[in-house]
Amino acid sequence: MALTAERVPVVSLSGRHWLWREADPARVLAIAQRHGLAEILARILAARGVDTEAVPAFLEPRLRDWLPDPSHLRDLDRAVERLARAVRNREPVGLIGDYDVDGATAAALLGRYLRGLGCPVEVRVPDRIRHGYGPHPDLLAELAAAGIRLVVTLDCGTTAFAPLAAARELGLDVVVIDHHSAEPELPPAHAVVNPNRQDQESPLGPLAAVGVTFVLLVAFNRALREAGFWRGREEPDLLSLLDLVALGTVCDVVPLAGLNRAFVAQGLKVAGRTRLPGLRALAAAAGIESIGASWHLGFALGPRLNAAGRIGRSDLAVRLLLAEEDGEAEALASALERLNRERQRLEREVLEAALRQVEPQLAEDRPLLLAHARGWHPGVVGIVAGRLLERFGRPVFVLGERDGILRGSARSVPGFDIGAAVILARRQGLLTAGGGHPLAAGATLAADRMPAFERFLLERAGAGFGARKPGPAPLRLDGTLAVSAVAPELARSLARMAPYGPGNAEPRFCLTDAVPVEARPVGDSHVSCWLAGADGRRVRAIAFRALGTPVGERLLAGRTRLWVAGRLRHEVWQGRERASFEIEDLALPPTAG
Repeated sequence: MALTAERVPVVSLSGRHWLWREADPARVLAIAQRHGLAEILARILAARGVDTEAVPAFLEPRLRDWLPDPSHLRDLDRAVERLARAVRNREPVGLIGDYDVDGATAAALLGRYLRGLGCPVEVRVPDRIRHGYGPHPDLLAELAAAGIRLVVTLDCGTTAFAPLAAARELGLDVVVIDHHSAEPELPPAHAVVNPNRQDQESPLGPLAAVGVTFVLLVAFNRALREAGFWRGREEPDLLSLLDLVALGTVCDVVPLAGLNRAFVAQGLKVAGRTRLPGLRALAAAAGIESIGASWHLGFALGPRLNAAGRIGRSDLAVRLLLAEEDGEAEALASALERLNRERQRLEREVLEAALRQVEPQLAEDRPLLLAHARGWHPGVVGIVAGRLLERFGRPVFVLGERDGILRGSARSVPGFDIGAAVILARRQGLLTAGGGHPLAAGATLAADRMPAFERFLLERAGAGFGARKPGPAPLRLDGTLAVSAVAPELARSLARMAPYGPGNAEPRFCLTDAVPVEARPVGDSHVSCWLAGADGRRVRAIAFRALGTPVGERLLAGRTRLWVAGRLRHEVWQGRERASFEIEDLALPPTAG
């Protein structure tokens, strides 16, 4: 790997600054020699602050190295005791999950475990439009009418004060398993298991809800073992369910460090030979021969599962993950594939309209962008908010109105906690519902409250950023390469750094001798091309969602030497191995001197 281009300041065609990661040469040498690693891999590890002694644990993360005693979580033992009573009595259990992948995988994880113990399970998923987020009173009443006395909410419930008060009146015991930001007060539930409770000290705060559910099952399994429940019967293999945990963890975009990294690394091994008919059918629908990388989960399977809650029947995803027969799984996967295509069409329409709305806001240099309109489907506003965030690098709120009610989603950047802002707005009476994380949130409000909510958001964002204006996030690069270095051997070596995600950024490089040739639009918004190097060697490349952007236009123009920033891809297709390059940004080569 050539390092001559480091420290050269670059502002790209898309306006992003390129920053070069630095690594201590002594640490690079120590890592390479101690662990027998290639210099390029040792440099990447050192640049990410991985200590020499910690390299094996980083490259081969194991659950036992990161999993604390589950009982440190408040209310966890109380939740386990109530679930154990249900299992002993063969009591039916109601599950209410969220309509995203995290909620679906959490519900499927607990549902599969309970069904394996002979405990009947009834699953309900809120409809995004009719019910909104969380355990709606109608769903709780429906479960109570079916004779259920224990309900578990997954990936929701921490701020569901009124619904859980209604559940108590119905005689329901509600166990909340969640990870969302909490308020000082908690709802009237039998137990609230959430590492992000304000009265909780826990290293598990970064977990997705499916991860919290797995931790609870570890304690549940242990409690049943101590009670002698497994005598004369086979104890479930919790590790065989890690494919569900990996899927929900990746799709909820939580930091892939510590226990989350172990969940995904070990879960991908399970996913490659998954026993779940639903995952096999969904992978086939997505054209994946074998699930083996985190991008398979996040960019192929996740969007198809999310399509159910966005524009279709919200329970389709969890039904697929709970399916036991191949025929049922294939039919559900086909339905999700059709819904995903419809979701893509709606997304394009809303994105085009939202771009027109935010253009004057960009001219005003607002610290937060906001777009809303009547008729925008609430199932795609979150995706559109994410697309706008990617393009403009500042917090975004996108909402759709129906019958005088606005429902929307927000995406934010480090430094502005959008979840806390939404919770405060709800506490001040601006919203009828809302909550979220520092980087993502959702809200529901009456249309006549929109001006006040907009003023609140702009004032809070302005105060949060101060004189510092948000903008496109810098692109951090690990070094420079020639096009000829993009080879299967290097891509395979770099794959040892996986799984990638927040907290473990995928290595990115600058190709300094690349000339785009044979560029053409593909799909709805992508640009495919070959990159030709100085020695005449070529590599396949693609720039996703680049059509109509400065990056896409320059690729299509072609025949000009460029600095091309992006990521190597290791691919195996029909038994043949190859490397390709995913283009993220372009810059003109710096002039000498």
